Amino acid sequence: MADPVADGSVASLARPGGNVTGNTFLGPELMPKRLQLLREIVPGTDRMAALVHPGVYGEGTMRSMSAAIEEAAKTNGIGLQIFSASNPNDFDSAFAAVVATQAGALIVLPSSMFYLNYRRLIDLAARNKLPTMYVFKEAVEAAGLICYGPDIPNLSRFAGKYLGKILKGAKPSDLPVEESVKFEFAINLKLPRRSA
Repeated sequence: MADPVADGSVASLARPGGNVTGNTFLGPELMPKRLQLLREIVPGTDRMAALVHPGVYGEGTMRSMSAAIEEAAKTNGIGLQIFSASNPNDFDSAFAAVVATQAGALIVLPSSMFYLNYRRLIDLAARNKLPTMYVFKEAVEAAGLICYGPDIPNLSRFAGKYLGKILKGAKPSDLPVEESVKFEFAINLKLPRRSA
């Protein structure tokens, strides 16, 4: 989860209480860094867009992520518009709307649906010559421009360890929610400057 406390899934990270535990990847806190890194890659950009998957997280996390990226854009003097894609069928229209605003770059916000469909997002970004920041390194490995986010395989390994503990009798309420400590930053140096 991005922010289990804001979404009300746990009482606190240290003492989750109830029957929920796991790991979190700092969804809202990473938004300003993503915007800063993308602006450094595409200098002079004064207009950006963000692509969000509505409802992928709880209301608290969704509000926090939007507020964090909007505040970072405002602080950096960047005009920002947020666009939605609820499913892969929305990708074409979302990219058309982003291009219509003449955004100089795009930030793809965290979403498992975006992760599963990253190749299609990369193709649309390339076709529209839209420099794009992704959350996961697989996008850069598949010809995307840049990513900054948690090490997803590491998060999965950690979840497996917690599952093992729970199956051996540990109570989820006694296992603190762990914050991701390993992040991946990758840039595709083989792409032309104004590529996805």
